Amino acid sequence: MKKKDFIFIVCCLAFVGLFILIEPLNNLFMEYSSYKDGRGLLMAFLKFAILATLGESIGLRIQKGVYNMSGFGLAPRAIVWGFLGVVISMAMTIFSSGTPALLSNLGVNTVSTQVGVKLLIAFCISVSMNLFFAPVFMTFHKITDAHILGNGGSLQGLFKPIQFKMIFTQLNWGVLYGFVFKKTIPLFWFPAHTITFMLPAQWRVLCAAILSVALGIFLSIAAARSNATVQNSKANMQS
Repeated sequence: MKKKDFIFIVCCLAFVGLFILIEPLNNLFMEYSSYKDGRGLLMAFLKFAILATLGESIGLRIQKGVYNMSGFGLAPRAIVWGFLGVVISMAMTIFSSGTPALLSNLGVNTVSTQVGVKLLIAFCISVSMNLFFAPVFMTFHKITDAHILGNGGSLQGLFKPIQFKMIFTQLNWGVLYGFVFKKTIPLFWFPAHTITFMLPAQWRVLCAAILSVALGIFLSIAAARSNATVQNSKANMQS
């Protein structure tokens, strides 16, 4: 571990510690994590803008050895992640309400306090959200990621029209499906979000935002695999 990694970890822990140890900040956090007057969506924006962008920085550190670099676009990524955080928060509300309703129609006692029943409901919510929502969300994120990089990581470039058709056809679907969808969704996101939906509602978005740090790492691995695939293809063509 290098000195900059140690400083990075200490700063992250100190920031989190402020909201745990200082009671007024903790109370403010809990108040704004509720869904009264849209405050929950505002907090979702902030949680993902900070934590998910942090995950992307860690992913860049793994891939390139640095936490930020020219053209990476931390500020545009934070804005995009904030927007995605709002969407994810809405999706969690929709699936955590709709899935139990479906299970109730199938004869499951969704008001039971038994741990086994709660675990089953949480697992079903996780599976339904990750099957129907996650692939669209992850694909959209890859498109915005390519858009940010294509515009030099500038804030001004973020608000240029996104070339959806062009970027969509250029995505490495072998890696996106073969690794991100096929492996991370069932092996990581199913169990991770099952735990998330076992938590009280005010903690779920925070847990999802923390898990987005892992998503940033996964996406960096996917990017590395995608680059390796492109380089191998070029090498095969030249040979």
